Amino acid sequence: MTHLLPLHTSADARGHTVAVLPVGSFEQHGAFLPLATDTVIAMTIARSVADAYPVLLLPPVTISCSHEHAAWPGTVSISAPTLYAIVRDVAESLRHSGIRKLVLINGHGGNYVLGNVVQEATARGERMALYPTEVDWLAARAAGGVETGPDTDMHAGELETSLLLHAHPSLVPPDYATHDERADDRNRMLTFGLGPYTESGVVGHPSLATAGKGKGALAHLTAVFADVLAALNH
Repeated sequence: MTHLLPLHTSADARGHTVAVLPVGSFEQHGAFLPLATDTVIAMTIARSVADAYPVLLLPPVTISCSHEHAAWPGTVSISAPTLYAIVRDVAESLRHSGIRKLVLINGHGGNYVLGNVVQEATARGERMALYPTEVDWLAARAAGGVETGPDTDMHAGELETSLLLHAHPSLVPPDYATHDERADDRNRMLTFGLGPYTESGVVGHPSLATAGKGKGALAHLTAVFADVLAALNH
């Protein structure tokens, strides 16, 4: 899937003032979606943004903070300080090459540390943004006609499956609609992880997913990225 990686040359990178860094994860997504789902989604959003705006697309961070999914085989995590350091180092390297504005395109909700990275960078006078925010995701759900909200549709559910059905249908098996599982009460997930709340690892209704919903959500996220650029240029 080389189309998920940026293949531009050094000459192509000249003149850019904004870079986008997709941040995904390598974690369980039930028995039917790839471990790399969040990375694929982050890269899909970043690719769509780079096609629409003059930004430099960077390769994705493919392993991040997925400790809540440790109960399932295949999940791999790095620590929050490690992810923090990766982003800081990337931003510093970009500044050396003249690119002083960085947008983190986050595909994994458990990467809480990214918000701290951005806030601290801003306090130092650097130009960094995190996208999509929770508000952006809510609006994207509405734009795509996603029927379930983020509490019910938390993981490997309607939204994520819809995005893959639209952008990468070969990654979604034919039996995706048989993997629904609901686990709305996850109040102590930070303490216990996700394991006690869902047997399959799914929290949501992939049976409700459609390519059309994914297309609408992605189109909204691409359009609203203009606001992120406006904020960075403010």
